[in-house]
Amino acid sequence: MPFERSVTVRVPAKVNVQLAVGGRRADGYHGLATVFFAVGLYDEVTVTPAEALTVTVAGTDAAHVPADGSNLAAKAAALLAARHGLAPAVHLHIAKNIPVAGGMAGGSADAAAALVACDALWGTGEPPAGLAHLAAQLGSDVPFALLGGVALGEGRGELLTPLPVGGAFHWVFAVADGGLSTPAVYAECDRQRALGAGSGEADVPPPTADPALLAALRDGDAAALGAALRNDLQPAALALRPALAATLATGGDAGAIGSLVSGSGPTCAFLAKDAETARTVADALAASGTCRGVRITEGPVPGAAVVG
Repeated sequence: MPFERSVTVRVPAKVNVQLAVGGRRADGYHGLATVFFAVGLYDEVTVTPAEALTVTVAGTDAAHVPADGSNLAAKAAALLAARHGLAPAVHLHIAKNIPVAGGMAGGSADAAAALVACDALWGTGEPPAGLAHLAAQLGSDVPFALLGGVALGEGRGELLTPLPVGGAFHWVFAVADGGLSTPAVYAECDRQRALGAGSGEADVPPPTADPALLAALRDGDAAALGAALRNDLQPAALALRPALAATLATGGDAGAIGSLVSGSGPTCAFLAKDAETARTVADALAASGTCRGVRITEGPVPGAAVVG
């Protein structure tokens, strides 16, 4: 019986290789054109039958992850259960390896993993489109964590179009002390824009994907991708956390061919031309004192998948 076993799902982190942000809409959200890129840093979520919905967390920065109903993975389990008239009687154990509050969508990844794991545990047979619909209700980044690979996200980021990629890319991530609040970063972006032409939807050009960046991905051209990396939230993140400028400079001086703040930050992402250069960049960052941790990986990688 499906309720007599446990299910483990592995799910990747993401970096936004482009994050074009439109003006603030009447509903408070911002239209986006963002290119999500799944990288080989993973969380694992294991679900087992239980008398009630419970959460435990272990691993990197586990102390900073809520272990109650406010956890996005718990909300995902409850949402899927409600859709199928089930009680969310499940224990979720989250093994963290994705930086917490680092702009790499770790919480969203856990929610996607919980949807996939609970669907398998309960045998609900939710089709991919159904899971994606539930994911979009949980957060703008959750649908991409299901999909993985590389995709253009539009709307709030939840409307996804998979993109072709011509090869693997080498990444280094510098993890900062503490996190940055995504709402605070967007608010700072709006504040900065209001000092100029304005921050409203009518004041800011509609966000669009960069053709040069899409071509670089398609061709597997690391140098061209590095030159095209863009994040409209980066000035706001730097204003709130000025020390990130030193992190970005260190990676560039060490040989990275492109760099940016990942999402709303504060993790900084560095693209390297090859694995050897990635190690050189990582060593320089680790020795610089400008970050608390360094991670090397490649991508793109697939989205959430059952591994046990």
